Amino acid sequence: MKKYKYIFVSGGVLSGLGKGVTAASIGLLLKSHGYKVAIVKCDPYVNIDAGTIRPQEHGEVFVTEDGIESDQDLGHYERFINENLSRAHYVTTGQIYQEVIKKERNFEYCGEDVEVVPHVPEEMIRRFKLAGEASNADVVIIEIGGTVGEYQNILFLEANRILKMREKEEVIHVHVGYLPTPPSIGEMKSKPVQISVRLLNQTGIQPDFLVGRATKSLDIRRKKRISLFCNIDLKDIISNPYVPSVYEIPLIFQEQNFDRKLLAKLNLKSKKTELFSQWKKMVQNIKKANKKIKIAIAGKYQKVGDYILPDSYVCVLESLRHAAWKLGYVPQITWIDTEELEKNTSLLKKLDDVGGVIVPQGWGSRGIEGKIKVVQYAREKKIPYLGLCFGMQMAVIEFGRHVLGLNKANSEEVDPKTSHPVIHIIPNQEEYLAKKQYGGTIRLGAWPCQINPSSRLHELYTKPEGKFLIKKRHPLIVMERHRHRYEFNLKYKQKFENAGMLISGISPDGKLVEAIELPTKVHPFFIGVQFHPEFKSRPLNPHPIILEFIRACEKK
Repeated sequence: MKKYKYIFVSGGVLSGLGKGVTAASIGLLLKSHGYKVAIVKCDPYVNIDAGTIRPQEHGEVFVTEDGIESDQDLGHYERFINENLSRAHYVTTGQIYQEVIKKERNFEYCGEDVEVVPHVPEEMIRRFKLAGEASNADVVIIEIGGTVGEYQNILFLEANRILKMREKEEVIHVHVGYLPTPPSIGEMKSKPVQISVRLLNQTGIQPDFLVGRATKSLDIRRKKRISLFCNIDLKDIISNPYVPSVYEIPLIFQEQNFDRKLLAKLNLKSKKTELFSQWKKMVQNIKKANKKIKIAIAGKYQKVGDYILPDSYVCVLESLRHAAWKLGYVPQITWIDTEELEKNTSLLKKLDDVGGVIVPQGWGSRGIEGKIKVVQYAREKKIPYLGLCFGMQMAVIEFGRHVLGLNKANSEEVDPKTSHPVIHIIPNQEEYLAKKQYGGTIRLGAWPCQINPSSRLHELYTKPEGKFLIKKRHPLIVMERHRHRYEFNLKYKQKFENAGMLISGISPDGKLVEAIELPTKVHPFFIGVQFHPEFKSRPLNPHPIILEFIRACEKK
């Protein structure tokens, strides 16, 4: 098997620190020097994947091309290195233990007593190498979830130690730490970073680089303290200050020669490419964007206690930014809690002040009537509307109730006994539910969608900005990613079409409706898609549907 060079990225002090963006930025920098990279996310939970975790618990679930339900950091990786990743790039403790136990049952350990160490870290190392193989990589970047000092991620750190000390692979370690500036003191404090590095040392690992996250760049005094107490060379302490856009971070790293320092420690030479200049131009366009555009997102996962948690819809937000920036806009988000809306319909008036509204993904009955009210208001008031997955289903239910007169129209997910199941369960899914097989059984990953030649979607995908999604041109078939168990009920297809709704996308076998829309003579922009265009949007390649939605918001 090919030998790879490895970069581990760990974090200290608190979660959500930016390890994922740091790993993604490192990937972009190495790729800009001509090297192929694989980026792996290691999540320490015992779940097999992220599919059964609440969005409020762990942020939005990101779905890869091959259908693994993963941590949102894989979305960051794809957006930065502009490549599709796969299940090979996502590792959980649950997957590792599952594989080790399977091997033990298959007598693959040849009678050895199977121990947590070394067998669990060895399985992790095997997975890291498989990720390198899947990406044909030169360098494998491994982000370890959580923070050092936690019991649950110590085995991933042990894999780091074994890979370097026993297997003599070229391994470097980047530690991301937080330096707070308490308002009562007014001074940046380095002690939390010092403690987190000491905790890392206790696992047998000395970091090669320290990336300091703080409200502003680290000054020389802070760097000297970290260098002294953490045994890190002054030049290897990298500032990572808060910036308006995460896409600036590779530029901040490059200004500190972080890319060349990484190459030097890995004994690699730079091979010139044009990638970084393209990225730099894109960031300059972001900074030039100065027109504001208001967009409402009507969901139910954004609120946690007294706080708004944008991570529940991070891919939606990023896709809006990609498209808005390209058109010279800065998106401003108005959050609408659809559960609160059910109690207070006056919240609908918020939609009068926005350019457009999105109803994103969701599950279950909670907040559904609020979402349907949002769809109705947007349709009747001709406010640009984009429904994503569950948002398409809400548009179908609303149209069924208020245009077709099917007052009891609903989804079987919400009301299994509804007299008009305009949204019903995909037939092969009933068996999974009956057996309570919830994890990894829904319709996942990239599936072909045949686009109606008479539709607005056809016009969007055939523009130059849509070519990266096209699988076949005649008839037009695109590949989009899915994550759903319920679908438009084809028994109602003719009724909806007769009432003016256009079925603009369907599976090539004609069994599953993938997209609906209202003609422009009826509504300026009303599109619902069963798939997730936000998963395939990139800062260098905004998704054509999101771009057209922003253009419609601009006109309003």
